[in-house]
Amino acid sequence: MRTFPHLKQAALAAAVAASLAFSAGAAAKTFHWSYQGDATSMDPMALNETFTLGFQGNIYETLAGYDGNLKLTPLLAESWENPEPTKWVFKLRKGVKFHDGSPFTADDVIFSWKRSLTPGSDMKGYGAKASDIKKVDDYTIEVITPTPNPILPREWVFLYIMSKSWSEKNKTTEATNVKGDNQGNYANLNANGTGPFMLASRQPDVKTVLKRYDGYWNKTIKTNVDEVIFQPITQEATRVAALISGEMDLVQPVPVQDWKRLEDAKGVKPLTAPEARAIFIGMDQDRDELLFSDVKGKNPFKDPKVREAVVLAVDTKAINEKIMRGAAKPLGSLVATAINGYADSYGAPYKPDPERAKKLLAEAGFPDGFKLTMHVPNDRYPQGPETAQAVAQFWTRVGVKTQVEVVPWAVYSGRANKNEFAVSMLAWGNGTGEASYALVNILATVDAKKGLGASNWGHYSNAKVDAALEQSTSEFDVAKREAILRDAVKMVSDDVGIIPLF
Repeated sequence: MRTFPHLKQAALAAAVAASLAFSAGAAAKTFHWSYQGDATSMDPMALNETFTLGFQGNIYETLAGYDGNLKLTPLLAESWENPEPTKWVFKLRKGVKFHDGSPFTADDVIFSWKRSLTPGSDMKGYGAKASDIKKVDDYTIEVITPTPNPILPREWVFLYIMSKSWSEKNKTTEATNVKGDNQGNYANLNANGTGPFMLASRQPDVKTVLKRYDGYWNKTIKTNVDEVIFQPITQEATRVAALISGEMDLVQPVPVQDWKRLEDAKGVKPLTAPEARAIFIGMDQDRDELLFSDVKGKNPFKDPKVREAVVLAVDTKAINEKIMRGAAKPLGSLVATAINGYADSYGAPYKPDPERAKKLLAEAGFPDGFKLTMHVPNDRYPQGPETAQAVAQFWTRVGVKTQVEVVPWAVYSGRANKNEFAVSMLAWGNGTGEASYALVNILATVDAKKGLGASNWGHYSNAKVDAALEQSTSEFDVAKREAILRDAVKMVSDDVGIIPLF
């Protein structure tokens, strides 16, 4: 049976190949899998990006992870407790071996934490959650946090554990800087984890081969897959044809216009599940003069009236019906419905009001509007360029004359991280299962030392949001914490810090 995921499949489906491999069946087989692009690196600390981390999740593991119901479960840690507000104690799993045969111990956890804080790492936000890690014995660690942290195990579900000895042997004790000049890092093309699959070969943008790791510690998992061959296929038509022909066992994403054809195709089965991420439009709110615009000497998006105008101009319901074929769910905030911190009162999409949008633009000093360029990736989000064109049309109708420029993700992400766009598109999944994850990475005022705003491309800043976020990080009462997060998300919604889409 060949499979394809609908747009509603969970965005944070880490270990895609592994999870699909663990299915019933007797005969060993090779599993062929394709995505619209490639994982950026094999280095688990090189890039905090959903697909790359998900791919690496077949090879590397974390202390804890999520099951299919988003329940936190033990992985490399058997248990954990929080005896003091700023101390967590983790009991590590014994008998686990890395793919090279070396044993997993506390030294590897401490090394991985320190490596996450090296200059090239994109995982500093995770590493910064600890101020120190103390080794009690080979299988017990004490994690000291700078402030009380009620959800540390959840926040570390993407902090993969690397082998200290392997990293030292191969001179890869610092993370690969995929945004800089450290591409020769050994871990960029090689891997040594504790996960169910080993990296057998790697040809970036061509083919990556994974082999089943027979020494995997979790013997309750049964698989009939010996080998996984991953090949990125950028062209949608080619990807779909590969699935129908049987060349591929799984392809993702599938263009919505092909759903019906694939559902009716012999031997093809769709996979669907609710999505835990939100796709949104971000605006540069940092520069004094907006790039790619005819506005000189000022930045319109620093004015909340302009931000409100552009969000009121967009009809996400119409975009969903015409572009997404009803597959998406329009949102009014960065928090998807399945996430702690969502509320219908502000999570519902903004009601379009183009006349008010025009009035707000005039009040902000732009009665005739202005021109700008929106940049979006052409190989990242389902119907991404088409959605961007629809947004551009809505904006143009109220006076914000918008052109769309598409850029390959490999180039786009690096430029966006440097805040080189006036308007951009991004999606964010709440990996911890609550709104704090999005707030910390997307909407907190940028502060590299504190690990805040790592993907806040537009440099949105709201002191009240920052204060609420700081308060939430030390609140152990679940109900109180959820209320604080809801308030913070509502502040962002009222302030139109971003433009939520789906």
